[in-house]
Amino acid sequence: MTMTAETKAPFSGLSSAVPAKPSKRAATLWALLAGSIFLVAAGGLQISWDDLPSLPARIWDYLVLMFAEPNWDKLPRALFETWRSISMAWIGAILCVVASIPLGMMAAKGVGPAWLRLPLRGLFAVIRAVPEVVIALILLTVTGLTPLTGALALGIAGIGTQGKWVYETVESANDGAAEAVRAAGGTTAEVTRWAIWPAVAPTLMSFALYRFEINIRTSAVLGLVGAGGIGSMLSNYTNFRQWDTVGMLLIVVIVATMIIDAISGAIRRRLMNGGK
Repeated sequence: MTMTAETKAPFSGLSSAVPAKPSKRAATLWALLAGSIFLVAAGGLQISWDDLPSLPARIWDYLVLMFAEPNWDKLPRALFETWRSISMAWIGAILCVVASIPLGMMAAKGVGPAWLRLPLRGLFAVIRAVPEVVIALILLTVTGLTPLTGALALGIAGIGTQGKWVYETVESANDGAAEAVRAAGGTTAEVTRWAIWPAVAPTLMSFALYRFEINIRTSAVLGLVGAGGIGSMLSNYTNFRQWDTVGMLLIVVIVATMIIDAISGAIRRRLMNGGK
């Protein structure tokens, strides 16, 4: 079938030039920059590269010491300390959520005034910059070596991240209901209560459960500085090189964390799916 002049006409104005090949210069420069930073960082750490080939065998030796024949004699104490760590993580999560939700909502555009939003966001950034361990070490001088120290450290440290999640969630929510309440003459407090909060509550509750999951892992680290819980047992038995007991403790931590993650994940999915 031959093409007539009328058939060819629509294609006569198209250019036959081949598009230019995309430049990879920017990607190459970024890769070189990242590699240079890695080399400088590795050089500053004074790593003994000669020991790296023997590292896998040494790790395997310690894994055998810990998990070949775990010592289950301390299991009751380990379960009790694990419960203390879970309690510490839960109290810290509650303190964090109770403080971060109102503060985070006031830091959101359309809810809090600019003179309040900016200081709150700065406060969240400062808190996020301080690790939980540092906060726990500061609190130790006031509260002493107790699980309360760990709970307070987890609660304070979580406000920075949780508050940021709150105001970002509020700002990204559908504002149709909020505009309707404003059009009806509602105040900022009424808009927040009847429009914004119902829209963001499931997401914020999901974030609260996620904070609890994070606290479970962090509580074990805080125990290493004397905040109590399973982390303190890990620190003590590691210092005394009782690897069979350390292996048992790690098994308890892993199993407990996986169970809590599964339960929390199921609850979060129901929250996000409207209870289905």
